[in-house]
Amino acid sequence: MNATLFNRTASLSFSLFLAIFLCQCARAERTDSGKPNIVLLFIDDWAWNGTPVAMDDALGNSKMPVLEMPNIERLAREGMKFRNAYASPQCSPSRVCVQTGQSSPRSGYTVYMNSRGQDYYDESRMYKNFPVVGCVSDQTIDPDTVTIPEALAPLGYVSAHVGKWHMRGNPGDEGYVLHDGNTDNKPGNTLASFAKEGEAKPRRIPEKLTDPKLMFSTTAKAIGFMEQQVAAGNPFYLQISHYAMHAGSECLPATREKYANHPLVEDWYKANNKDKDTVRLGDDPAVWLGMGEDLDGRIGAVLEKIEALGIEDNTYVVLVSDNGYRHKELLLDPELKQPHHGAKWWVWQGGIRVPMIVKGPGIKAGSEFNGNVVNYDFLPTFVDWAGGDSSMLMNIDGVSLAPYMAGQPPTEAFLNRNLYFHYPHYRTTMPHSAVVSGNRKLLHFYERPDIPMLFDLSDDIGEVHNIAATHPEEHRRLYDEMMQYFDEVGARIPKRNPDYDPATYKGSKEYSARVQWGPFTGSRQLEADER
Repeated sequence: MNATLFNRTASLSFSLFLAIFLCQCARAERTDSGKPNIVLLFIDDWAWNGTPVAMDDALGNSKMPVLEMPNIERLAREGMKFRNAYASPQCSPSRVCVQTGQSSPRSGYTVYMNSRGQDYYDESRMYKNFPVVGCVSDQTIDPDTVTIPEALAPLGYVSAHVGKWHMRGNPGDEGYVLHDGNTDNKPGNTLASFAKEGEAKPRRIPEKLTDPKLMFSTTAKAIGFMEQQVAAGNPFYLQISHYAMHAGSECLPATREKYANHPLVEDWYKANNKDKDTVRLGDDPAVWLGMGEDLDGRIGAVLEKIEALGIEDNTYVVLVSDNGYRHKELLLDPELKQPHHGAKWWVWQGGIRVPMIVKGPGIKAGSEFNGNVVNYDFLPTFVDWAGGDSSMLMNIDGVSLAPYMAGQPPTEAFLNRNLYFHYPHYRTTMPHSAVVSGNRKLLHFYERPDIPMLFDLSDDIGEVHNIAATHPEEHRRLYDEMMQYFDEVGARIPKRNPDYDPATYKGSKEYSARVQWGPFTGSRQLEADER
């Protein structure tokens, strides 16, 4: 190499080294500001036992067999998992709880349903002769309610919401600078776009499907936002609200093929007289499993980008579901049964208990938290993480989890606080409410106030044994506290229906399901898929 070329090469190498050094210094200056970033991975319709991570190490059915999700397993290894995390029984009220820090009875947003111009009672013709008159729900977030972006903006944060909104209204009005608008479930059902005009959606996964449930495009938009904020030196809040794992399963064709060849899935095809090459989309467990693995890959892409941006040590990542569910894929393993009673739309454990994992600064790797937490705890937690004072937040029900994630032992007051769940509606269910207090849970069905219900969750997570008859004073105390709280926050309460007609009610479409998952005395019969 001649001297001139050597000097030019050395000069370029030094310039490149200097540029990289200055870039790293600038990045360190940005991320050492003391303001952590917060990323919420919000998953749709995902059961407590819907991941490969056991939410309770002592229970084999607290995790999903067959499904591979290495990135979620990584989150659990590097962060804290929550054994007793709760949400609302349906996605829209759950999303409002997250944004506002308020319980559903306080916000008034208890279901996503057209109120048909009614303000309090739901006097729809379809429920005209039912035992009680249910209630309508608020239709939007109250304009005066402080949401996550509004609480974080004074602390210097820029906020984005990508994916499913499903609360009506404009996310921009709540303080999100980047969002996808007033989205509901429909954008995530991408298979409809593969149907020709006038035809039904495909019965099989199309070979050209590259963005199932909009996982890839939603993740790309989220990553772009993170890159912009890091470059600008802004702390950020990012909510990635995935359309998976909602019904209408979609996945990449190759991922579906992988699970279609799994021995337990092949056994299922044989037992149910299905052919893996002709089975319908909605019947195929391989598609749901493939959707889970594809989702995990997108979660991994976010984690990798956080690491590549140099902000891993200054970023909280929260993974949680919007409501409970009942995944039939658990039963691919013939030795497993459902751990919970009920499902989505019900305030039984199957409708409100959800998976939750959190990783971030000061959170011990591989740790667990066994106290009760709920989705309306997020707002005060995020404010404390951001350097604010959550005690200054008004009209909220949530409690900051920040000190407990940092290792502080929970107080007795925290462990025994009351968590409220309110679903004063018909649909596939009946109007009912619940309060969880420590290991005790009270349920109240407005059709049958004569059947008190109380459960000990410490050894009965399946809610099999109603102990109200042997603990009447405890039942009365929790019931009185619940109704007093409902009165204080102005919750809508169903009323007895003077036009009740038993024959009409028994002839309704969902009557048998309502009775099956309704109130009972003593101990209930276990269903075939329960243990």
